[in-house]
Amino acid sequence: MPAKSKAQQKAAGAALAAKRGEQKKSSLKGASKSMYESMSEKQLDEFASTKRKGKPEHVSKGH
Repeated sequence: MPAKSKAQQKAAGAALAAKRGEQKKSSLKGASKSMYESMSEKQLDEFASTKRKGKPEHVSKGH
């Protein structure tokens, strides 16, 4: 499942780094923290590796 925004992609990247031990889990906040807890490394990798071209910075909450 691809990320819907750049912000979502960045959060997934931070959570993925923590899962792999490249970053401290305690440094995660907000979306990246909940992604770390609720998603597998494979899911996070899919989110983080989404192409950025054409992605909005954030997704509007109405969608």
